[in-house]
Amino acid sequence: MAMAWPLAFFLFLLSESASLLQPILLPPRHPLARPALALPLFSAPKNSSTTFSSASRRLLRSDSNSSHPSARMRLYDDLLSRGYYTTRLWIGTPPQKFALIVDTGSTVTYVPCSTCENCGAHQDPKFQPEMSSTYQPVKCSLDCNCDLNKDQCIYERQYAEMSVTSGVLADDVISFGNLSELPPQRIVFGCETEETGDLYRQHADGIIGLGRGDLSIVDQLVYKGVISDSFSLCYGGMDAGGGAMVLGGISAPSDMVFSYSDPTRSPYYNIQLKEIHVAGKKLALNPSIFDGKFGTVLDSGTTYAYLPEKVFAAFKHAIMKELNSLKQIKGPVASYNDTCFSGGSSDVSQLSKIFPTVELVFGNQQKLSLSPENYLFRHSKVEGAYCLGVFQNGVDPTTLLGGIIVRNTLVTYDREHSKIGFWKTNCSGLWKRLHVTGAPSPSPSSSSGKDHSTFKMPPTSAPDGAPYYALPGEIEIGAISLDMALSVNYTYLRPRLVELLEFMAKELDVNGSQVHLLDFSSEGNSSLVRWAIVPSRSATYISNVTALNIISRLAEHHVTIPEAFGNYQLVQWEVKPSLTQTWWQQHYLGALMSVIMLIIVGLLASGIWLWRRRQQRFVPYQSVDGTAREQELQPLQP
Repeated sequence: MAMAWPLAFFLFLLSESASLLQPILLPPRHPLARPALALPLFSAPKNSSTTFSSASRRLLRSDSNSSHPSARMRLYDDLLSRGYYTTRLWIGTPPQKFALIVDTGSTVTYVPCSTCENCGAHQDPKFQPEMSSTYQPVKCSLDCNCDLNKDQCIYERQYAEMSVTSGVLADDVISFGNLSELPPQRIVFGCETEETGDLYRQHADGIIGLGRGDLSIVDQLVYKGVISDSFSLCYGGMDAGGGAMVLGGISAPSDMVFSYSDPTRSPYYNIQLKEIHVAGKKLALNPSIFDGKFGTVLDSGTTYAYLPEKVFAAFKHAIMKELNSLKQIKGPVASYNDTCFSGGSSDVSQLSKIFPTVELVFGNQQKLSLSPENYLFRHSKVEGAYCLGVFQNGVDPTTLLGGIIVRNTLVTYDREHSKIGFWKTNCSGLWKRLHVTGAPSPSPSSSSGKDHSTFKMPPTSAPDGAPYYALPGEIEIGAISLDMALSVNYTYLRPRLVELLEFMAKELDVNGSQVHLLDFSSEGNSSLVRWAIVPSRSATYISNVTALNIISRLAEHHVTIPEAFGNYQLVQWEVKPSLTQTWWQQHYLGALMSVIMLIIVGLLASGIWLWRRRQQRFVPYQSVDGTAREQELQPLQP
């Protein structure tokens, strides 16, 4: 098993469930995949001040078509560069921003706390409780696990790969961004004080827990009666990352396909999968095979799909039978036995002409059609080659469907009516397709004519009123620092770095002398390039308009790079203000050179004067018989 998703060796982070007694067994994974559904070391306490009884939740749940507001939020990253998707939350007063992994298999939402001495270097600064005027610790009680001083409630989670997160439970105001109709709400979250293993190495700050459980952010908002008991996710496709998330109900499209989801079947979000069809032909499998152990689980925090042994064997055989014209090749990672094929098209829109359509048939006989991008990932070393993103789930009979299955699919978790809906769509244009009032419009299609549009996001207001592409006011920008992930490996990219930066300069309409390489690193079959754009030689700063244009074009994939460099993702960016300098700071070099020249000239002049003075005092030796110059006798002074 190999992965095309770069920069994610640290993505073995497994999600937790508040009531799970044992972890789902998952097979050995790609170093870049992010599995989910793991074992919490301690379950959240019941009937505490921070948890709610099932009866109370049922009474407060409202119909998904009610007039409750919803929190509309953007998604970032993608399966290609990270193995997960993130969204942004702002915590505290004033708000502090965090990038959190979207995970339907987790319950606790947590961020690193400023008191954490063993937390990794993540995307954003740690949360500082002392800087928030609305922060409150959750006080210790009989209903929760307490710290050693019996002062504050704590949480701790241990995951299957043995990484651990632990910290204290706190209560503060959480904001959802400017697209949200839902105003800021007080939410209980985890303020992390220690993390180990892969949690320590991940780029994202933490997790936003969307699973079932009293500490789940969804359950808390439903309990407060501020949203209906539903949420939706829409993941971007193979060519474009990002997407959308909605906390609360939406109007389901008329052609949305639904599956019953039994909330008592397992702690996870289940669907009733009964059949799989490949190229219109049903796999010869007993429907009960999809109901083993935890059944068929849909989890946004898992990168790929994992099938029971017999299901995987039948699926792989059916796919290969349809691909006689393609050559089977080795995967990008030699240590994994991937199923990969060369001879495909680099154009994702053409893959359906080569690879077969797959259909998932639910218990109500409704079908979800999967395009090739829903079960394939790009080969990172061979252009036009693809590998199966579906694997055998070891000896575990659970069917686990991860994020790859729902690329470019709106998935609605209608918990009120115990069903999950699927609607195939371009997630980049989701708001327009749903006719959401006031939502951003999708950007125009790419120059190639393919529908690779993404959200056209002009700078939008964060909860504190600042633009989302948050430049600190009208400043004179001295540099724009950019971290860009590329789905190509170190050996291939390194000799082409200059070519890449020259291309980026041309695409962004800046001079090549303005682009500087700051750092370059690699993990597996991926690379991270840190570079900067500085003002031109004729300017002292970059204008805010120019900076926003550069950042938005990169973040929203309006820059098309050559296929040789794979796909890119803008991981993070930073602007640095031009320093306000005094006259001396601006001209100190010239002034210093002038002083040095004056000293040199002064020394030379002094040397010449001394030499001439010595020449005047020197009386040359004359021979006795030589003609002597007459000199007038000077009278003696009295």
